[in-house]
Amino acid sequence: MTPDRSPPSDLVQRLATRAAELGFDLFGITPAVTVEGYHRLVEWIDAGYAAEMDYFADRLPAYRDPGLVLAGVRSVIVLSYPYHTLPRFVRDGNANQRAEGKIARYAWGDVDYHDLIHPLLTDLKSLIRSACPDAEARGVVDTAPLMEREFANLAGLGWAGKNSLLLNKRRGSYFFLACLLTTLDLPPSAPHETAHCGTCTRCLDACPTDAFPAPGVVDSRRCISYLTIEHRGPIAAELRPGIGDWLFGCDICQEVCPWNRRTDSGPSREANERLQPRPGQNPIDLAELLTLNDDAFRARFRRTPLWRARRRGLLRNAAICLGNSGDRSALGLLVSLLADREPLIRGAAAWAASRLGCDTTLLRDRLAIETDPDVRAELESLLS
Repeated sequence: MTPDRSPPSDLVQRLATRAAELGFDLFGITPAVTVEGYHRLVEWIDAGYAAEMDYFADRLPAYRDPGLVLAGVRSVIVLSYPYHTLPRFVRDGNANQRAEGKIARYAWGDVDYHDLIHPLLTDLKSLIRSACPDAEARGVVDTAPLMEREFANLAGLGWAGKNSLLLNKRRGSYFFLACLLTTLDLPPSAPHETAHCGTCTRCLDACPTDAFPAPGVVDSRRCISYLTIEHRGPIAAELRPGIGDWLFGCDICQEVCPWNRRTDSGPSREANERLQPRPGQNPIDLAELLTLNDDAFRARFRRTPLWRARRRGLLRNAAICLGNSGDRSALGLLVSLLADREPLIRGAAAWAASRLGCDTTLLRDRLAIETDPDVRAELESLLS
């Protein structure tokens, strides 16, 4: 069946109105073309900046041709969904307060944003199908091989900042991007043809792990967000101090951006309530986190963004944050984790315990019985 490519004249306005009702705050349309930024993606992969994210290289043809994401696609509707909720929690200066880990703003709530946004895209798909029964549509929220940021630029939503994120003058960068691909020919929006970072380099200068080899280019191998969420192995020892107290993700390059300090992009209590910070998660008590076994971890994080790192990854991060904190009250807990069943946690706990002044005898005792090669290498390095 040939898709209907002559939609009703009011369909775009109906889609925009419905999108706003659903909570999307930016809306634009672009033809489904090969974006000019494709060659930069190839160069980024060739430079090794994708780290262990092999799915970029494996799906390169689809990044070039959106028709491999949806057959017969003619238009891409691009939307933004805000997550700038409340100001970050600030300590009251109590010296007795235990060490805490920070979480990237998008993950403060009790819902994975994919689970939140996909049903909203399904709602918009239903509107398309009711207006044009023969039309096809597919919703995408950063899991399909689609260059969302470049399509957002073509759809007029903003420009690519030096921190590699899409920036909008009124909304800053605290938003998710979502796309709705359709076989309909829809009138395109005017592209955003100018950038407004100027000579500002605050995001580049603020990165504690030097993850920007050039403006707009992120070396994932050094990026705190990648290391604490996507990376599955031990974090390189030279990068651990730069992680500081970032437990899951990182917002530094957004927090320092002037466009995120404007009134329109300021914190709002009107954002979806499921994105508002949960008690105890803005920030999170590191010692308490390190006491969670598999069942307790699952019960607490199974439906949240933090589940992506799994227990081994999040407790690895927590141990590193504790090692950076200087909080010696957690030393006994870290030593107990030298016997955890997960090698990734044992290795990170050994590093953190050593950094807090652990008796080397305890590390030698662990080395005598340790069987995992990575943990053995960690212990040997610490003892040398």
